[in-house]
Amino acid sequence: MDLIHLRMVMPPALTQPAVDLLSSDDRVLNLMVVKSAHLPAGDALECDVMKGAANGVLGDLRRLGVDRAGSIAVDGVEMMFSHRAEQVEADQPRALVHAPLWATVEAHIRSEGTYLPSFYLFLVIAGLISAVGIMTNSQILIVAAMVVGPEYNAITSIALGLDRGNRRRVRDGVRALTVGFLLAIVVTLGFAALARAAHLQSEAFDLGLRPVSHLIDTPDFFSVVVAFLAGVVGIVSLTEARGTALLGVFISVTTIPAASDVAVSLAFAEWHQAWGSLLQLLLNVVVLVVVGVLTLRMQRRLWRRAARRATARPGP
Repeated sequence: MDLIHLRMVMPPALTQPAVDLLSSDDRVLNLMVVKSAHLPAGDALECDVMKGAANGVLGDLRRLGVDRAGSIAVDGVEMMFSHRAEQVEADQPRALVHAPLWATVEAHIRSEGTYLPSFYLFLVIAGLISAVGIMTNSQILIVAAMVVGPEYNAITSIALGLDRGNRRRVRDGVRALTVGFLLAIVVTLGFAALARAAHLQSEAFDLGLRPVSHLIDTPDFFSVVVAFLAGVVGIVSLTEARGTALLGVFISVTTIPAASDVAVSLAFAEWHQAWGSLLQLLLNVVVLVVVGVLTLRMQRRLWRRAARRATARPGP
């Protein structure tokens, strides 16, 4: 059973309109009102809402001005035992039962789009792991670096910013990616130069047998296809909270390995490979951002259309 719990604090003038709004919807359960809550001149309301109806309920509450004059907190309900709730859910079309809660989706993307020092630290560490994988021809280490790298959070934040017209979010995300990748390249370049000076690279790599590096520094049609598909899967997995699918996105897109290969190729004076890896990095980032914007908009439209059709369908 998919339920959302809402906790609201609002001025007394908004309490009755909010109660009327919530009590008129049979998909709103367990409505409680606490008059004169501890906050100055505020009443508290709590209720549970069927997840599919939560988008509309939240929209109505915000149009009422509850978020501006007070606050709305949103939590997921892990478990509820209620015969009435089971009946209400059974009567709802599937399109309403399983619709994503867009406020939660966007809040998650925004929270992940904060660039603390750990964001840059993880990028640098991922770059170093990837560099070791390149110089030892270890695909396992390349996969590990993809999992460690946090760059997809910035990419989805940029996509959301473009979708919502938030220039600051786009600017912050682009700056974080630029600084982060440059920092990872510089540190990895120093590491690769030291490894070359000490002859620590694998013998096969030294002889020019570099299957991992070659896969990274030769962007082609299939690179675009993989980035496109990964971009779609990434946004869908975020909206439907599918963590395993999102992990698959991390290990299928060549971003941090491409940045590392730029550094390693420069350290070994392989200018053509460095250029190819840079193109691979830019290609993947741009495709992921564009596909992210398009997928967000398409999903939102499809779910809204499905919800409208479901509510317009005559009952039994």
